[in-house]
Amino acid sequence: MPLFWVLVGIVLLILLIVKFKLNTYVSLLVTAVFLALVLGIPVDKIGPAIETGIGGQLGHLAIVFGLGSMIGKLVSDTGGGYRIAHTLIQKFGRKQIQIAIILASFIVGIALFFEVGLVVLLPILFVIAKELQVPLLYLGIPMAATLNTAHAFLPPHPAPTAVAGVFNASIGQVLLLGIIAAIPTIIIAGPIFNMVLKKVYPGAYHKETPNVFGEFKTFEIEETPGFGISILTSMMPVILIGIATILDPFLNKHSIIGQIIGFIGSPDMAMLLSLLFALFTMGILRGIKMSEIGNTLTESIKQIAMMLLIIGGGGALKEVLIEGGISDYVSALFAHTSMSPIIAAWLITAVLRVSLGSSTVSGITAAGLIAPLVASSTVNPALIVLAIGAGSVFADHVNDAGFWMIKEYFGLSLKETLLSWTTLTSVLALAGLGSVLLLSLFV
Repeated sequence: MPLFWVLVGIVLLILLIVKFKLNTYVSLLVTAVFLALVLGIPVDKIGPAIETGIGGQLGHLAIVFGLGSMIGKLVSDTGGGYRIAHTLIQKFGRKQIQIAIILASFIVGIALFFEVGLVVLLPILFVIAKELQVPLLYLGIPMAATLNTAHAFLPPHPAPTAVAGVFNASIGQVLLLGIIAAIPTIIIAGPIFNMVLKKVYPGAYHKETPNVFGEFKTFEIEETPGFGISILTSMMPVILIGIATILDPFLNKHSIIGQIIGFIGSPDMAMLLSLLFALFTMGILRGIKMSEIGNTLTESIKQIAMMLLIIGGGGALKEVLIEGGISDYVSALFAHTSMSPIIAAWLITAVLRVSLGSSTVSGITAAGLIAPLVASSTVNPALIVLAIGAGSVFADHVNDAGFWMIKEYFGLSLKETLLSWTTLTSVLALAGLGSVLLLSLFV
């Protein structure tokens, strides 16, 4: 019955947005209240649950999105994004541009969370799409597929790292096998899915590139910053977080150096320091007045204000589902399963993901449920970690912030987002499961 009400809530949300044209943020809040009531959450706890969901979702993402949008706007307005796009197009050419996007996304995705990687890469993708006159979705699908695969499979991302701890799996082995499994998964969910979707639903590829980062300026290549300084500025969050990640196992976290590295490499501080660096390289160093820089930063926030509210609304919906006991209900469904540990781990996680919306919560919850089955089996625990990772990205839809990010950034309708993004994440999860099962024949 709880899963039935979740389905009813999703239908209600879609009707409010599509049929009645109600604002998406308001629709999310109305749906969250409805689900809280039918799932039996006490009336006096509904408000706090919604506040917790919005605050928990935006507490971190508001910093990342706000600062990331400022960096992207600075790089874009000064021509840095144009320089990067121009160089990538020259090196790879139009036919191989998806390969360039996948390689860049994988490098970024190893160090950064999905949301942060999206913010770092999107300004560059917008410029490439404009220069090549190709649909943004054509470039966005391989990028998003790559970032999501890294988020699901590779430590130090939260879910694979935490789940590896539950099963005492080697982080190094999870990382190595995760990279191997990621290659076919990305190929299937990226370029191949892109080709199929374009044939099945060409309408999404005929849309104008949205102006999330403002109107695009035209530049002469000679007046833009150099490629080196442009890529360094754009990738500074990746560099700072990557350095901290690499050094983390070798540093004493209680030492002064360890604390400094940990502080600099935390996503929030890395984004702040990267913005300060961008202010210098893209602003002060190029002789731009601080008043002009201030206007650029203000404009960048105006353009993402509604998107932040929508993402917060998605957090409220997710929190209501968790408070409503959906994870406990799913746990009871799979309490006594006799199927393969790899398939059971994937299936339990996928059901939780569809129900709860959070890949990290569904992954960690599934790890606790599947732990007794894994303990009594001979399957390599690293493979179970990867199976859970694959299941944790299945069918991303309206109860997850990532869904609304994709919708707003790519200028898609709700229907187009469900057909493209929800389908993509389903293909990705299934391809990931297939890759893990194939690996299990050799490991």
